[in-house]
Amino acid sequence: MSRTAVLNIVGLTSNLVGENTPAISAFAKKNLCRDIRPAFPAVTCTAQANYITGKRPSEHGIVGNGWYNYDLAEVQFWKQPERLIQAPKLWESLKVDDPGFTSAKTFWWYNMYSSAEYSVTPRPSYPADGRKVFDIYSWPYEIRPKLKEALGDFPFPTFWGPAAGLQSPQGSPDAVSRWIADSAKWMEQEFSPTLQLVYLPHLDYNLQRYGPRNSEVHRDLKLIDAIVGDLIKFFETRGVEVILLSEYGIVPVTQPIHLNRLFRDHGWLTVKEELGLELIDFGASPVFSVADHQVAHIYLNNKSLKSKVVDLLKKIPEIDCIYSGEHELEAVGLNHTRAGDIVVEAKTDCWFTYYYWEDDSKAPDFARCVDIHRKPGYDPCELFIDPAIKFPKLKVASKLLKKKLGLRMLMDLIPLDARLVKGSHGKSYSPKGEDPIIMFSPSSDELETDEITSVDVHHIIRSSVLRKGEANGS
Repeated sequence: MSRTAVLNIVGLTSNLVGENTPAISAFAKKNLCRDIRPAFPAVTCTAQANYITGKRPSEHGIVGNGWYNYDLAEVQFWKQPERLIQAPKLWESLKVDDPGFTSAKTFWWYNMYSSAEYSVTPRPSYPADGRKVFDIYSWPYEIRPKLKEALGDFPFPTFWGPAAGLQSPQGSPDAVSRWIADSAKWMEQEFSPTLQLVYLPHLDYNLQRYGPRNSEVHRDLKLIDAIVGDLIKFFETRGVEVILLSEYGIVPVTQPIHLNRLFRDHGWLTVKEELGLELIDFGASPVFSVADHQVAHIYLNNKSLKSKVVDLLKKIPEIDCIYSGEHELEAVGLNHTRAGDIVVEAKTDCWFTYYYWEDDSKAPDFARCVDIHRKPGYDPCELFIDPAIKFPKLKVASKLLKKKLGLRMLMDLIPLDARLVKGSHGKSYSPKGEDPIIMFSPSSDELETDEITSVDVHHIIRSSVLRKGEANGS
């Protein structure tokens, strides 16, 4: 088989490829460069699941970055076990074709207990005293200490949160993607896998923070281009075929939509008070929404309210599409027990929040923290420090000092003003030039159409491994 490396440059679109990306532009000229009709929803977990299974969420079950678990009456986001994907993976079928095939997943999602031979992924540890200790998880286990010895600690504070994509005490703006790129080189040098999947998130941060039209993005494009250009040269020197792709394009947004507040106004959301703050009681709520960028899953514990909920949603001008019923959900690939009873898609300049409180003083303590697992929905406000904080650096320093001294503290720096967010994604279609893209060798192209869908990516990667190998006589 021909060895292949897939570089996932999150947020890259054809509109962003140009003078600020000389290495990527040069790679595009030597290869086929096509837009991808995105996964739906066009979010990380669903897009990656489509790519590695060649199927849609109705079959593989990854209906978003998170969903409601009816059995536990909990919303669960950003879980990592690979077994959540309910369909065969690309590397499993390639292993059948050739028992000598090996694969590595370098920071792709669903990367714990993977059937790939080698994997590494962000994974904090949580001691019983309430601390959160930044770290990574790897398989085999010995990869973790060896990687940390070779590269130093993974710069977790800049992987997500207010410091992500910005110059910070933890390192340069591109520290995370550079560390991941170096770990991909280490994987290649140590194991020479037949297929390596590499996740490079740098563009994701400021594209959401400022929007794709902001000049700040020019610097980010130059930074990620240098990383990608170096990786392309490294892999090609070692005879590894390179594929560049992205998961989604990020579009400008101006309007947040607070569905849970609306459902609360209609008496459909059950809120309980805990320690003076408000929490949704999901198991007792007739209707609630799980927000995921520009898509929201609406779950009905009281199915008889469905027609009333749909009627209400039709009156919200910021909502673009409403999918309810088995046939409509099947048509968009979301006919799965994990999906909402109703799925809604925002208009291009809008996105959904998880917010449900009516008074900010009653917001749960995690609302003002970077807390991706506790929040019942995605929260891009975690990319900001609350502008109402007069001396933010001093406040951060004081909290870090308390943490270092072993004192209890709450890193409550995140704003509750969703209007700060200027970029989002998730829709089933994007304006021209803002779809995700793929760049690959013509030798791996067996597609008979110029339109490439997210499920076609599976075939492109597979044929890059198999057909190139045939050309080499293997």
